Amino acid sequence: MNPRRKTRLYLAIAVIAGLALTVTLVLYALRSNIDLFYTPGEIIHGKGTSQLKPEPGQRLRVGGMVMPGSVKRDSQSLKVTFKLFDARGVVDVSYEGILPDLFREGQGIVAQGEFEEGNLIVAKEVLAKHDENYTPPEVKAAMEENHHRPAEVYKDNH
Repeated sequence: MNPRRKTRLYLAIAVIAGLALTVTLVLYALRSNIDLFYTPGEIIHGKGTSQLKPEPGQRLRVGGMVMPGSVKRDSQSLKVTFKLFDARGVVDVSYEGILPDLFREGQGIVAQGEFEEGNLIVAKEVLAKHDENYTPPEVKAAMEENHHRPAEVYKDNH
C-alpha cells in the first residue's frame, strides 16, 4: 500500500474513533440529566411492556391529578405534601416551595423531582396544567388514557 494512502487511512480511523469517543462521552454525561415521564400507575406497576419501574434516586417527571382531600400544608414552612392519582394508582408527593396559582385539588399537575422508596416523589418543581394547548403530547395522552375513574376509588387503597 502506498505510504500516502496508509497515512490517510490512519487519519480517517483516528477521526472516526475520536468522534465515536466524543459521542459516547456526551451521551454518558447527558444520561444523568434525562427526566423520564411517568404516571402514578406506571410508577407502581411499571412502564411499557418491560414493566420498567423507577429506581430510588432517579430523576423523573410524574403527571397526574391531585387527589381531593390529600393536600397537607406545614404551618411552619412552605412544605406541602399531596397525593397524585390516575386510573391505575396513587403516589405521594412532597414539595417545599411556592405552588403555582392554578394548583388545587382535582387539578392535573406535573411534578419534577426524585423518586424515593415508598412511592414518594420529592419534587423540585410543580407545574399546574392550565390549558390543553400547553400540555405536552406525552402528558396529554397519559392523562386521557389513565383518568377514567374518580379519586374516591383510591381512598381505600392507599
